[in-house]
Amino acid sequence: MEMTMFIPLLLLICSFSTAQLQEEPDNEMIPHGKQTESRGGEPANASDHQPACPQDIHAVLREMTALLTEQRVEIRQLQRDNEAHTAELITIQDRTNVTENQVETLQRDREAKQVAFSASLLASGSGYVGPFNTHTPLVFRRVVTNIGNAYNPNTGFFIAPVRGAYHFEFYIGAHGHNSYPSAAVLVKNGEHIFAAWEHQSNGYGSSANGATLLLEVGDVVFLRLYQNTRIYDDGDHQSTFSGHLLFTM
Repeated sequence: MEMTMFIPLLLLICSFSTAQLQEEPDNEMIPHGKQTESRGGEPANASDHQPACPQDIHAVLREMTALLTEQRVEIRQLQRDNEAHTAELITIQDRTNVTENQVETLQRDREAKQVAFSASLLASGSGYVGPFNTHTPLVFRRVVTNIGNAYNPNTGFFIAPVRGAYHFEFYIGAHGHNSYPSAAVLVKNGEHIFAAWEHQSNGYGSSANGATLLLEVGDVVFLRLYQNTRIYDDGDHQSTFSGHLLFTM
């Protein structure tokens, strides 16, 4: 394709050389005798004035072929260099993506390992929760700490975000009553774990308990009010539920 592009140039060179050779005999002063000899004798050798165009074309073609070959080599080298640079950029981009993914994973792991909450029973004011004629989940509505948002103040459920060992504590209190003690039990996925119980006829009484539990992701922990018991809370926030992640497993 490159050779076709140079044909007009070769024709131009050839035409220029032929015209130059034709002008020289017209401008040259030929002696009379030689003119007669040329006319009367044998014709002059045609090769004396034959244009040198074919030889020029071959020389130019050789030169252009060498030039094109050199250019092709340079182009191939540039293509290889470009491919190498492209591969290098892709590698750098892949490494950057891996690094970004690692950073995001480490960030998620760090956030997941930061789990702690503490809440008291009533959002405000004072009063009792219970008694009820059946076991009832307790909802601790006044949240003072909820790092990791694993505790839900609308349901009272703590849902483990990562597998690990968690520690929970709970405190309950109530004014004494002959018929209604104060009692709550720590529940894991419906399983009764530990209970706190207090019953006296007068005065204020409280009880507490705690446990360290191995939880899987999605395990649910909450407090349940025993049937026919009650719990008191006020502005001093004496009835509380707390928990935090000790370490992942």
